[in-house]
Amino acid sequence: MPELPRSSGVLCHISSLPSAFGIGDLGPEAYRFADFLARAGQTWWQMLPISPTDPALKNSPYNSFSAFAGNPLFISPQKMVEDGWLDAADIEEFAVDVGPADHEAACRLREAFFEKAFRRCRPEGFSGKDLLSFQEREAYWLDDFALFVVLKETFGQTSWSQWPQPLRDRDPRALADFVSANRERIERVKFIQYLFDHQWRELRGYCSTAGVRLVGDIPIYVSYDSADVWAAPQLFELGPDRAPKVVAGVPPDYFSADGQRWGNPLYDWDRMRDEVFAWWVARFRRILSLFDRVRVDHFRAFAQCWEIPASEKTAVNGVWKDVPGAELFTVLCREFPGLPVIAEDLGIITPDVDALKNKFSFPGMRVLLFAFHNEYRKSRDLPENYDTPSVVYTGTHDNNTVRGWYEHDMTEIERKNAEEYFGCPLTRKDVHLLFIRAALESRAEIAILSLQDILGLGQKARMNKPSTVEGNWIWRFPERRLTRKLSASLKEMSREAGR
Repeated sequence: MPELPRSSGVLCHISSLPSAFGIGDLGPEAYRFADFLARAGQTWWQMLPISPTDPALKNSPYNSFSAFAGNPLFISPQKMVEDGWLDAADIEEFAVDVGPADHEAACRLREAFFEKAFRRCRPEGFSGKDLLSFQEREAYWLDDFALFVVLKETFGQTSWSQWPQPLRDRDPRALADFVSANRERIERVKFIQYLFDHQWRELRGYCSTAGVRLVGDIPIYVSYDSADVWAAPQLFELGPDRAPKVVAGVPPDYFSADGQRWGNPLYDWDRMRDEVFAWWVARFRRILSLFDRVRVDHFRAFAQCWEIPASEKTAVNGVWKDVPGAELFTVLCREFPGLPVIAEDLGIITPDVDALKNKFSFPGMRVLLFAFHNEYRKSRDLPENYDTPSVVYTGTHDNNTVRGWYEHDMTEIERKNAEEYFGCPLTRKDVHLLFIRAALESRAEIAILSLQDILGLGQKARMNKPSTVEGNWIWRFPERRLTRKLSASLKEMSREAGR
């Protein structure tokens, strides 16, 4: 992997941008955020996964029904007007107040906009050069995804495992008949994905011109009720009835006596090896066409994964299973020289995980909020102990904000250790600045600062609280907070740290 430049960036998901249409999107505010990053001297804009979210799964970006598709909620109605798909009058009366992300309202609004735009496109069909090019280029995932979405709609959003057996099992005659009877609905799904792709590539081009690079996120597993598992069941550990035999999770630890049973189907790694990891090559080809660098979630499961019998209600009776991660990444590095991966190696990491990461010179992650427990001087999250290459974060989407940690979560030993390390008392007013400066001044090649910490926000700005289901993934930053003064301050701190 090429040497990483000493640089910095900001973690802010698309959904967290201001917008008048229910959720942050790829419209004007995304361009304003890119301008802010450029003014602030930042190189990286990191996001969470941009795949479609499912209301039944509380809209978690880490539990999507497609590893390849883009989230239609991120399509900007304003950009649709600019591109001629809608008239300004079509969207003006539907603008809503900016507040927490409202996935339901965002979906309802956009469905009406998509239908109107598709009807305008429909008389000519998919005759536009860009539309045809997109369909042909992305057919390897788009065809199955569009069919899956329409089948889900047809059967009341029930799991594909509950569909009539010929469609569940992908009988060629049954699929052909369904496609013939639902061609327009399938075209509509593809049209919506085209809109996402077009808007994304315009934003990415703008960011590139401004000197801002995009960092994406790949969840290692996919949802069972997904286009991916339905389209390629042979690549997963499923039984004859196409139900999972084993599922993913993590073993019991200090924090959870039962461990965590995530429920995602595990990959059939023997079959994937036989196919030279073609599915993973396709997955990385897709995400690297959208991002400049990608964080790989739960990297440790590429060395060994925790395999839980599907009949078990907890993760207690799982076993560790070896995974051919070295073979996989050898293939990926051959396909994509200089594979730009960030390995999420948080939690309890064993030597085999470090060995896999180091074999390919992937930078790992370090999180300052994890640094100040007992015996903190030995913590791998303390700046003095960082490996190279590495990427340091003030916190992640799963943590409280720095100020929220200070006000609600910090233990007395953490306070004592942090004050000893920083050489001054921690205060509500400037604790976030201490963490930001420590991240920027660390030896890590890349420092990523969460926007909530840059703004000095408290617990209400938290993005996600693991093991809870309500109130997550809805934070949006207040409008007009990205001031010239703030960008100048961030630029100066980054410059002083040599970034």
